Amino acid sequence: MNDLCADIGYKSINHVGEELCGDHVDIVDENENSTVIVLADGLGSGVKASILSTLTSKIISTMMAAGLPIEECVQTIAATLPVCSVRGVAYSTFTIIHILNNEVADIIQYDNPHVIIVRDYQIYDYPKTEMNIDGKKIYKSTIRLQEDDVFVAMSDGCPHAGMGGKYNFGWKREDIADYMLTLVAGGYTAKNLSTMLVEECDNLYGHKPGDDTTACVVRIRKREPMNILFGPPSNRDDANRMMSLFFSKEGKHIICGGTTSSIAAKFLGKQIRASLNFERSDVPPIAYIDGVDLVTEGVITMNKVIEYAKDYLGENHLYEEWSFKKDGASLISRLLFEEATDINFYVGRAVNPAHQNPDLPINFNIKMNLVEDLSTSLKKMGKRIKVSYF
Repeated sequence: MNDLCADIGYKSINHVGEELCGDHVDIVDENENSTVIVLADGLGSGVKASILSTLTSKIISTMMAAGLPIEECVQTIAATLPVCSVRGVAYSTFTIIHILNNEVADIIQYDNPHVIIVRDYQIYDYPKTEMNIDGKKIYKSTIRLQEDDVFVAMSDGCPHAGMGGKYNFGWKREDIADYMLTLVAGGYTAKNLSTMLVEECDNLYGHKPGDDTTACVVRIRKREPMNILFGPPSNRDDANRMMSLFFSKEGKHIICGGTTSSIAAKFLGKQIRASLNFERSDVPPIAYIDGVDLVTEGVITMNKVIEYAKDYLGENHLYEEWSFKKDGASLISRLLFEEATDINFYVGRAVNPAHQNPDLPINFNIKMNLVEDLSTSLKKMGKRIKVSYF
């Protein structure tokens, strides 16, 4: 087994005037190393398109994750969903990227713009085999994965961008490929790559999209472990065991909380050096311990990280707020969202006396909820999470 993994991110904008998006992306983990990603584009826009694309992506992803062949998936969709009575055309188009054991990707495409692949910082012209299933022309490709491969799937809202405006016939696929080639060289995450592509489409539409527009990016990268320590153990006698386990783990080490960092410094035989540099008023300053990659305050900083995580999974509006700043919350966000693939939480159950003030909205349960909230968000980003309590 190799040490590769898939970083997956997507972004959609709705047709102007519509509350629902007619495109839908569904991601199903077949097992720890295999994933099915489906981008479906429903006919038209609004509620009808949204229902059609959602059903299409759900049916395909569930059936393929269960190991059923593509022919059976397409036949099931044909039997389940209606054909447009007016135009007599497909109910929904789709693109499937099936990652198998983080070694191979099967790409199956029906009537969506063809997937763009960037390999070795060049556009990769991959082979396609044409299939005919129930009268539908479907293209299938099998690609052996390499580190830093980037797959860009999109609905036809992307090449339609700028049509009749900046571009007479829309934004050509070749030009989109060149645009993505420049971005990929910047080392951005899949989520940020998809966000930047869709935002550029939105600009070309003059912020009034004439079609639902979706981009889904898959970036193949090496696994990167990360370790985060949050809170002292409930039993003081467990402190050394907790620290030994934490520091023995491969990868970077983040410590959150004043008491926790004091215990870690004592364990390492090092001094804590406080920073007096207040990067921002709503996040306490960081500190430094030799041998530790990042030392921050606990609950307030973690709350901010969770706010960023939820936004990152949604509209990604706050990206510029944490992507370059040096406060504790921004630094943790970059490490967890952009660098880490496998995150180990070491959570102490000790009750902090400072949090027992009835005037403070912080208690033991809130601290546990913070870890749960952050873990849930990180899992949605595709991270492997392990939480150990002490």
